[in-house]
Amino acid sequence: MERTISQYAPYLYAALRIVAGLLFAMHGSQKLFGIPGSGDPVPLFSLMGFAGVVELGGGLLIALGLFTRVAAFLSSGQMAVAYFMAHLPQGHVPLLNKGELSLIYCFLFLYIAAQGAGIWSLDTGFRKRT
Repeated sequence: MERTISQYAPYLYAALRIVAGLLFAMHGSQKLFGIPGSGDPVPLFSLMGFAGVVELGGGLLIALGLFTRVAAFLSSGQMAVAYFMAHLPQGHVPLLNKGELSLIYCFLFLYIAAQGAGIWSLDTGFRKRT
């Protein structure tokens, strides 16, 4: 089985990058525009507004595979800060302090920053042209 599924690793990684980027961008669009959902947008010039900009912009860049390493590294850092500022004060267990999503995004984006964009990305497309 390992030989069979490993041939799809580049495609599965690309799908992971795209889906994670789009989901992260949705967090930003929810903060900035209230979409999706019915919440009110946060003020742009606030800590949550800055988080929304990083989430929307970083998520879209990660999904597109454009400036992927930088976008993923900044997004990873933002999620680390979110965990330490918003979740850790509520307790040390991520499942109980509701910080598991922040931690998963943090380490996923750190991995993407180390791995790069991979296939199906604008970074790879631009690299092939030059």
